[in-house]
Amino acid sequence: MVVTIGKKVWAVNQERYKSLLALGSEQVPFGVYAIEKDGQAEMRFDHCKSITQLKRLIRQFKAAGYKVYANGR
Repeated sequence: MVVTIGKKVWAVNQERYKSLLALGSEQVPFGVYAIEKDGQAEMRFDHCKSITQLKRLIRQFKAAGYKVYANGR
């Protein structure tokens, strides 16, 4: 699994990736914290102010073919 955080890129195993997802989930209580596609993941810290904004953001990523990890749904 290749993970991008900011401008840095790492190759990590599945166990480490799951721990990064857990950490991201803690940091973003209401918003998108990661997206994944084709063995590549990007850690994001998109905080949303409303459920409508969150749903719109999730739809945009899903339309582009990403699996979306978010809190607050």
